[in-house]
Amino acid sequence: MRALSEQEKVRRDKLEEIAKICNPYPAKYERTHTLLEAKDLEDGTKNVKVAGRIVFARKMGKLSFVKIRDIENAFQLEFKIDVVGEETYAFFKKLIDTGDFIGAKGEIFTTQTGEKTLRVEEFEFLGKALRPLPEKFHGLTDMELKYRERYVDLIMNEESRKVFLGKSKYYLFLRNFLSDRGFLEVETPVIQTSISGATAKPFFTHYNALDIDCNLRIAPECYLKELIAGGFDRVFEFAKCFRNEGMDADHNPEFTQVEWYCAYWDFEDNIKLFQDLIRESIKFLTGSTKIMYQGKELDFSGDWERINYIEKLTEILGFDFLLETDIDEYKNKVIEKGFFKASELEEYKSISALTDFLYKKLLRANIVGPVVMYNYPASLKPLARRNDDDENVVDCFQVVVCGSEMCNAYSELVNPKTQRSTFEDQLKAKEAGDDETMDLDEDYLLSMETGMPPISGLGFGIERLMMIAFDQPSVRDVTLFPTMKNQD
Repeated sequence: MRALSEQEKVRRDKLEEIAKICNPYPAKYERTHTLLEAKDLEDGTKNVKVAGRIVFARKMGKLSFVKIRDIENAFQLEFKIDVVGEETYAFFKKLIDTGDFIGAKGEIFTTQTGEKTLRVEEFEFLGKALRPLPEKFHGLTDMELKYRERYVDLIMNEESRKVFLGKSKYYLFLRNFLSDRGFLEVETPVIQTSISGATAKPFFTHYNALDIDCNLRIAPECYLKELIAGGFDRVFEFAKCFRNEGMDADHNPEFTQVEWYCAYWDFEDNIKLFQDLIRESIKFLTGSTKIMYQGKELDFSGDWERINYIEKLTEILGFDFLLETDIDEYKNKVIEKGFFKASELEEYKSISALTDFLYKKLLRANIVGPVVMYNYPASLKPLARRNDDDENVVDCFQVVVCGSEMCNAYSELVNPKTQRSTFEDQLKAKEAGDDETMDLDEDYLLSMETGMPPISGLGFGIERLMMIAFDQPSVRDVTLFPTMKNQD
């Protein structure tokens, strides 16, 4: 057990004294108003009861001020000895610390400095903080603290409160947006028996009751399309997804993805819907469709620029990469062009993996956007519909902002014969050493053979949107409890 600081010892002593006077951890407190609601009360309003954590205290002889806070607001309380009484005032001055929870009842007034305040007539002690609050965050060490002790970050950091309060409210906004357009919310399994829905490295687990090895969901796609086959025309899901890959500013192995699927749509319909959604989302979260992100101005109004993936990457590379069938020859061409060294390409074992790497580094990384990237190589999208004019191309799009993918969407592949073939290609890539490939999902193929209408689907990560809307540099800054290494 860690050694206690002097302040922690003093607070524990105070707790013992409080326990002699009242229950230091009471069961409840009846508020009449939240702190946000109290801000709007007229002066002279009586019998107002509020509660919160003390984040500031200025204790003086016969008059003291404290500020209490909750996730949405802070509010000032005034303690006067001739109002609360000498005994209560002495209790407050001696035993109450910043970090403690209190409830207070009194009358609303406005101070000479214009701050709405509650003149306390009586108060109740609601909970002792045995550890003192930090004064402020600074430097790298405290960034670690922000992630490990998010509750402290939320108490002390106004920016973090804004981010996570906005994120929480956004869930209702998004549900209403999709529900108003006829989409029904559903749930699909997190523990799955086949790696499908996206090309990614999964987490594995064992299902004891059935004695089978399973994987955690990397995407809900296949199950959602099975529901379309079952008669749901429009479905969506808030899906916790897990991809056992690296971590960087844009990626966290555990993240929240929203996916929706619509019968009888193609990907052009989804481009329109996603543009509308992001415009309205950015305005809901920030108040404008024009924002700054990491020093770059972004304008989400109007129709966004479109870039043809295949044409642009071919132009950058200087050769038609779609014609490449041998991975070693493909790498040699890239190396000869001077884009990368052989050591930088060693880990890419398949044509699709190498193409995706080149796209991300040479094309996507240089886009500010928002840009609609479309016309993708078929080898990259095993679940997407092949273009009617060219089977090497899929009817797919992604929206790119500041070098990051905001969504992935396409006209869905509903031809079971073609789907089986693409799954078999995935197995070949897996045998070649690519560990970010799908299984041959027989259950999904069975649903497809039952018959599917034309479908278009889209998935996007909530965290990526929050990063952009709130100008946060890392996905960890918009994840309440990012996984951290154990401390020594």
